[in-house]
Amino acid sequence: MALNLADYERKAREAARAFWRSRDAARLKQQESGKTDLGERAGVTAGKNMDGFIDLIVDVVRANGLKDAEIHQARAVLTLPGFFRPTKLCDLLVLYKNELVAAVELKSQIGPSFGNNFNNRAEEAIGTAHDFWTAYREGVFGNQPRPFVGWLILVEDADKSRTPIRTDSPHFAVFDDFVGASYVERYDLLCRKLVRERLYTTASVIASPRNAVETGDYTDISPLTGLKTLVTTLAGHVAAEAARLS
Repeated sequence: MALNLADYERKAREAARAFWRSRDAARLKQQESGKTDLGERAGVTAGKNMDGFIDLIVDVVRANGLKDAEIHQARAVLTLPGFFRPTKLCDLLVLYKNELVAAVELKSQIGPSFGNNFNNRAEEAIGTAHDFWTAYREGVFGNQPRPFVGWLILVEDADKSRTPIRTDSPHFAVFDDFVGASYVERYDLLCRKLVRERLYTTASVIASPRNAVETGDYTDISPLTGLKTLVTTLAGHVAAEAARLS
């Protein structure tokens, strides 16, 4: 049976529009209340910016054989046990017949400050995945196959995220692929390496400009880290688990 990609391209454009609308609405609400956060944080604190992409992922799960799966989106039921720390919150969990089928994290990165935030996002992604798979190895999820673990980040498509960045390392040379790479390209490299090292089943980065609030535009940086790769890999995993557990 062919995989059902749940019309993901149209839904991704809708999700990109919703992302920017949510940020604008959160900023306006804080301005009206007189409690505006500093800088771009005013558009982040609402916590609902990536909900459109969560809905897309839910549709993919439902369309590929697990329409009766438990899909958790509420904060109170998104906690998983860790190994180096007691628990970790995810953004979306899929369970079926008491097995963890999928866990997905969704992030965003908006300018003007990309440097420190890129490092924070990278360290968080690496640490979270290492903790998760160590807990899995130690049997905290029981005797089950490896679940799908996905990571998706939306990065603002802007001059500062597309401009090559100088990398200073006075004592030892950095890896060649980082030399002259922009922040968007660094995210692409991060995603490739997260998957290569088996820290994530799929890691994806898309770039979206602020005017996507009207257009819904977004761009994949490379086929390996594109949204279609995440969607098709998830659909295949879900279909396989549905067949195994039926």
